[in-house]
Amino acid sequence: MSFHSTAAQLATLAAEGEEHGGNHDSLSPLVTGGSALLILLLLLWITTRFNRDR
Repeated sequence: MSFHSTAAQLATLAAEGEEHGGNHDSLSPLVTGGSALLILLLLLWITTRFNRDR
């Protein structure tokens, strides 16, 4: 496969995916963002617990 034909196939595949919007009906941005924030804060807390030498 050449670079041009591969790029054309990927562009076609990406254009087909835009028809559905890309979001699942059950995914709420607020819940997703809140969960990500909670996980990151938990990881920050764990990291600071292991770094007690400062």
